Amino acid sequence: MAFGWRGRLAAGLLAAWVGGSGEARAQARSPRPVAVEATGGWAGFVDDATIEQAVFGVSGRVPLGRRLSVGPEIVHMIGATTDRNTFVLGSLWIDLGPTPETARVVPYVVVGAGYMHHSHRFPNGRFTSGEGSFTAGGGARVHVTHRVYVGGDVRIGWELHLRTTAHVGVTWPRH
Repeated sequence: MAFGWRGRLAAGLLAAWVGGSGEARAQARSPRPVAVEATGGWAGFVDDATIEQAVFGVSGRVPLGRRLSVGPEIVHMIGATTDRNTFVLGSLWIDLGPTPETARVVPYVVVGAGYMHHSHRFPNGRFTSGEGSFTAGGGARVHVTHRVYVGGDVRIGWELHLRTTAHVGVTWPRH
């Protein structure tokens, strides 16, 4: 895939911004904390009519830099019928706005890729399938204390669905 000079410039500026010129200052302080989140919410899968499901999940975030975090996500979705969907994703969070170490509210964008397992029970048996999956979206974290935050995000993903979730996270410093 060929990018023009504008695309390369935009990618370079984004990389410089994500890495941040303040990286040395941020590392002079204690490293950004590792986080574990519990998630709950709603998802709607696209079909003839929207198939609604409850969402429950857990994730972990390990900072790679001043604005970049990666980690696993496991999300389970349960429909009103016997639909079940489980997503196992590796995700990347990019913090936006003010310096994440000092801001009370931290907006972010997130992308994830991995595997989705689908299961549906019928009167004469069970149908299961699996395929590659992705999600992409954005949200915000609001720090309640220096170790606890709440937030939410909205994502679109494949198998084609829209999901909106709230989460609570707990952090602890790395040494």
